[in-house]
Order: sequence, then C-alpha cells, then structure tokens
Amino acid sequence: MPECFMPAETAAHQRIFMAFPSGGYTLGDTEEEAEAARSTWSQVARAICKFTPVTMVVDPSSEADARRHLGQSVEYSVHELNDAWMRDIGPTFVHTANNEWAAVNWNFNGWGAQNWASWDKDSLIAGHLAQLTEIPEVRASITNEGGGIHVDGQGTILATRSVQLDPGRNPGASEKTIEDEFARLLGVSKVIWLDRGLTRDNEEFGTRGHVDIVACFAEPGVVLYHHQQNPEHPDFLISQEVRQRLESSTDAQGRKLTLIPVPAPTVLRDEEGWVDYSYINHLVTNQGVIACAFDDPNDQQAARILAQAYQGREVVSVDARELFARGGGIHCITQQLPQS
Repeated sequence: MPECFMPAETAAHQRIFMAFPSGGYTLGDTEEEAEAARSTWSQVARAICKFTPVTMVVDPSSEADARRHLGQSVEYSVHELNDAWMRDIGPTFVHTANNEWAAVNWNFNGWGAQNWASWDKDSLIAGHLAQLTEIPEVRASITNEGGGIHVDGQGTILATRSVQLDPGRNPGASEKTIEDEFARLLGVSKVIWLDRGLTRDNEEFGTRGHVDIVACFAEPGVVLYHHQQNPEHPDFLISQEVRQRLESSTDAQGRKLTLIPVPAPTVLRDEEGWVDYSYINHLVTNQGVIACAFDDPNDQQAARILAQAYQGREVVSVDARELFARGGGIHCITQQLPQS
C-alpha cells in the first residue's frame, strides 16, 4: 500500500484555498492594474463559493482590499505573501495509509529559483495551511508545484520533464527519482511524461512548463488536452506532440486513454507575444466547474466540452485574461482540500 494517496480533483471537496494578490507584478504598476487583479481573483472566489467554501489567505497589507472586494463571502487567514498562486505555494492534501490526512510541502522555490521571483514568504504557506487545517505536514524530497502534476485517482499522474527535471528545482534528478517520490507521496504507479508545457509558459516569466494548462484527467482513462489548431502558433506543434504521447500511453490500470481535444482560443498573440490562453486550466469542485473565458469565439464551445466531460456539474465561466496576463489561470490560483 502506498504511504500516501492523492484523490482525483473530481472527488468531493470540503474547502478551496486561495491567496489574494498583494504586490509586485501581480498587482502591476498602476492602481487600475491592481484593481483588475483584485477583481479577477475575487470573481473566481465568488464563483467557487456557489459550490464550495473558500478560505482566502491575505497579506496584512491587503486585508482591507480583500474584504472590500469579498466581504463575508469567504473566510480569511492573514499571512505574509509574495504572490498569489495558491496551486503552487500551497500544500497538496493527501490521504495517508491509515486513512488520515497529510499536507505535502513541495519546497516551493519560485518555479526553479527564477531571478524575477520572490518566495521567502510563499515558501511558508504550505506549512501555514497545514497548521490552519491541523493536518500533519509531510516534506517532499523534491521540489515541485501543484500546477506541475495532475492525477486520475487510480494510480496515474501527468507531469512534464521540463518542470520535474529542471536543474533549478531538482538538479541531477532522474525520472526514477521523481517517480519514486510521486509514488511515496501521491500513491501513483504510472507517470505519463510529457516533454514540455506551452510556449509562453516555457519562456522567461513562465513556470518552465506546468502540465495544468496542457492536459488533465476528466476521469480515469479520459484526458482533456489543449488543442492549438492554428499552425502559425508554436503551440500547434506542442499540441501535436502531446496528443501523440497520450495516444501511445496507457494508464496505471493498463487502459488506453480516451482523448478529448479542447480547442485553444482563437487569439494567438498579445503585446508580449504568443499567448498561452488555455481552457484546460479550470477548477472542478463539487457540483461545479470554474472555467476560463477570454471573450473569445471558442469560449462557449469550450464550456460545452467541459460540461459534457464533467456531466452533472454546472460550468461557470470567468474572464481569465487578467490572470493569464500575470502568468496563470483559474487552476493556478486555487488549491482543494478534499472531503474527509
């Protein structure tokens, strides 16, 4: 029996944790940009609250702004923050072998100690949430983030080599090193390795290739993947690579995977270059799916695909352009505490 086991994200949740934007590039250079960030994070929180309670971690300097935007719709926990990407700075909650809970601390180090990142405060958030929930903390022997993994709840995990074998995270590590630690902490026996993430996410201000904007399990044996259809975009080739890798893979149960392409938004570029807008970066929580929207012609089609993939759940779309402008999406700013 594995030491720990991570439930699929489609399992029942008792709470979602988020972090309120409080400074740096996340807030931007002007009060208008700061309000855009605060408003978008708050819209996501309010959408989640329809299905699951939310606890918002707030920096002391931002508590008044958080309460101004969210009022009593969420619970608050005050702790110093560098940034607001809770999927990465928070712990991954897992079952232990004796059916208790553990909070996996992945040793967050600013997405591989990137020179633009700060993490002296964010590296403490996993431990803070372990204390807040009174769940024992388990320290990983590798560096990872929640956005770098996706499990099916039946022994299979999706991951990218560009993240897990990143010298800034795990210098000198082999695939076996990573696989052994995933087995110990997440209870998985099969890693489906993708080579890399999307183009912008592999550039200077990205995560070096998180899997959670590329592919995810809708259910065991069924994978949603980012489908860039325009050959002008460099992600066109990445989508083909991902599809081919998934087509040739089996899961931990020996099943061939059923693949569901989710078309990328039609917009290809913004003023910074190629966008990595993706509908894959959604949150499934209880009877809801909180989906990214981009004021794009493909928004409705993506919502229909998600509704069909997660039958019986209501899809609520939130404009995620302000999130992606800062480096992530809805999945990136949320972290689930599964139901007991």
